[in-house]
Amino acid sequence: MKIEADALLFDNDGTLVSSVDSALRCWTRWAEEAGLTAADFAGVPMHGRPSAEIVADLIPAAGVPAAVARIEDLEVEAVAEGVEPVPGALALLGSLAAGRWAVVTSASRRLAEARLAAVGIHPPTVIAADDITRGKPDPEPFLLAAARLGVAPERCVVFEDAPAGLASGRAAGMRTVALTTSHPAAELTADAVVSDLTAVSVQVNGGSLEILVAD
Repeated sequence: MKIEADALLFDNDGTLVSSVDSALRCWTRWAEEAGLTAADFAGVPMHGRPSAEIVADLIPAAGVPAAVARIEDLEVEAVAEGVEPVPGALALLGSLAAGRWAVVTSASRRLAEARLAAVGIHPPTVIAADDITRGKPDPEPFLLAAARLGVAPERCVVFEDAPAGLASGRAAGMRTVALTTSHPAAELTADAVVSDLTAVSVQVNGGSLEILVAD
């Protein structure tokens, strides 16, 4: 598959960085501290959503800010344990000019940059939970990234591993590429579905980017 675009917008966790094991340990520890059980988490969507929204589904509103701060501290402390780049991420990003890509994450800027730095990724543009009022699946995060890059939304391609993120990209009027790093292909609606970023390469064609996605 070939897609012509002007910018690539990447989710972070599960798309550029694999942090599932690290995040699970941290959330499990917080849950134990908060006296929550597995039953409390049943039916609460976790992946691809800001921590504040997840926590708000689990505990009374008054305790949310302190809980979010505690979880973030745990996750930042754990970046050296079990955080690694998704296959193909470093090579793909290394082929892109600074003004051609951004990271759009539901995590806080502090946590996102800590995880990215741990694997040697230093994005020129990051849209984090701190920057928005409505998280994925709302289109706000990806629309803000396009505006920061000075690129029309329809000329952006979103790379995501979570249904909420893909819905956000579609709502923003962008084409989408899904990674099956955290969800099976059957749960992902996108223009293309790949196992990881080794299936993606980019060539410069005039002033545009030609994105090649292997079947």
